[in-house]
Amino acid sequence: MKAVYIERHGGPDVLKYGEVNDPIIESNEVLVNVKACALNRLDLYTRAGRRGTKRNFESPHVLGSDVSGIIIEVGSSVVGIEVGMRVLVNPRITCMQCNQCVSNRSELCLNTSMVGSEIMGGYAERLAVPSTSVFPIPDSLGFAEAASLPTVFMPSWNILVRTAQLQPWETVLVPSASSGVGTAAVQVARNISKATVIATTSTKEKMDKALDIGAHHVVNYREEDLETRIKEITDGEGVNVVIDHVGTELWNSVNRSLSIGARYGICGVTSGYRAELQMGAMFTRYLTMFGVFMGRPEDLHHTIFHAGKGTIRGIIDSVYPLEEARKAHETMESLNFFGKLILTTN
Repeated sequence: MKAVYIERHGGPDVLKYGEVNDPIIESNEVLVNVKACALNRLDLYTRAGRRGTKRNFESPHVLGSDVSGIIIEVGSSVVGIEVGMRVLVNPRITCMQCNQCVSNRSELCLNTSMVGSEIMGGYAERLAVPSTSVFPIPDSLGFAEAASLPTVFMPSWNILVRTAQLQPWETVLVPSASSGVGTAAVQVARNISKATVIATTSTKEKMDKALDIGAHHVVNYREEDLETRIKEITDGEGVNVVIDHVGTELWNSVNRSLSIGARYGICGVTSGYRAELQMGAMFTRYLTMFGVFMGRPEDLHHTIFHAGKGTIRGIIDSVYPLEEARKAHETMESLNFFGKLILTTN
């Protein structure tokens, strides 16, 4: 089959388009005819061998976590899934057998793998995954938009709705509104939780787009002092919830802008890992800080349902044919985009 693969770590130039072996499914797996695959920051890290993704290349590796397509083959022990179904893949595969999984806390499963990172991914014409990892999608949801959902909406739903329990009378801060997580979090906070949304971004064009998708206030962090603007917008109260996928760069100013009882959720550290935590403020101001990586299957169910109804939508910047994956990686590294970058197959 045709695929984009890597045989060594490096820059976008290591991405090759050509033939790789077709996947062979196990009895508990399904074969997906890939229609679309979204790019994620993890693809760049895995390609470069950074942040714990270094691998030995015994065979070509295919990137790509967020995959949508059509079921074309079903394993012998699979029930409830039929050939021809339109599906979206949950990119985080769990064992479904441990105590955490059977008690509906699969995000705590220790026996996990990530599609496109630990195992073969969706930069290809076909993908084999466990049957428990595919979710039907409605006809109202296109393949490109479906592929734009999992890795950005699952942590957003997990942090804002399920864990922080963001309320309509509260204010949430969404840093980097132009990113995939940013565009998802703005919509979940505004359209699902009905909260007031403060977003940050870096240009006038991105500010306008953030307002278009639901942000009430947008701060240009390159031109304005974020801490000052948060105090102005919230009348000195501060923000009640933060969804942080940025990391070190905004940590100090945001932590000085938290309300009493604020909840601070972390799902990424693109600008750096290390920060100083003021433990005194943790107990005197009743602060809660927590981390999530993706979410539960129910978070993806909610996402698909609301995307199908149009309550939320995947924000897509650009769509590329599979063979132009290198160009898509270069665009992602440039940071000159708003929303998701998508690869599609014929």
